[in-house]
Amino acid sequence: MDTKDIILELRTKKGLSQEELAEKVYVTRQAVSRWEKGETTPNTEALKLLSKLFDVSINTLLGSPRQMVCHCCGMSLDDATTSKEIDGIFNEEYCKWCYTDGEFTLDFWKRYSNIGGEEKFMEFKTQLVNEFNVLNVEGMPKVENLNVLSGSFVNLEYTLPNGACVKFLDDNATYLGNQLPCEFGGTRCFGIVANMDFLLVCTYEENGANPELVIYKKR
Repeated sequence: MDTKDIILELRTKKGLSQEELAEKVYVTRQAVSRWEKGETTPNTEALKLLSKLFDVSINTLLGSPRQMVCHCCGMSLDDATTSKEIDGIFNEEYCKWCYTDGEFTLDFWKRYSNIGGEEKFMEFKTQLVNEFNVLNVEGMPKVENLNVLSGSFVNLEYTLPNGACVKFLDDNATYLGNQLPCEFGGTRCFGIVANMDFLLVCTYEENGANPELVIYKKR
């Protein structure tokens, strides 16, 4: 849909007249009319106000011209998963789980935002990707990307040769990791996890069943 059709549809669903919408976003009724005829498009400030009023992202208002992904964890974003600032304005760079009400929620990201922000964080992710690839784990494909993951999601329990069962991660911490298919086929896949201190490679079946530790390497 074009912006003109989107604004008309959202205004109609909210039960607003053109004049009422104009009052809420501080423009004239004629400006709203021109938007809905496709003669003009809202400026940046008007788009922010429309986004907040209709509870949709600016990307949606513009007809979704770009594929949004979270700059922190890499997940695809839509209006239901996009984060918001404390004033209710959408922040279209992050998902609501990584960033909410003006604050980063994940300890890993907070740590790196304090020493250089996104650029340093991305540099560190690239460094870890390279470290995983030089391990040359048999059957594991080349690592291309790492996502920010909650420890409670990836903290599997492994059985050691002496029969003891251990977990290496902290449920309350945040790590960088990914899941990769095994190049030999079958139902098992690789799980990789890392932070500033270590690299971990394991294999497991669907839903993390029957995990086996492959490598735990201090950095």
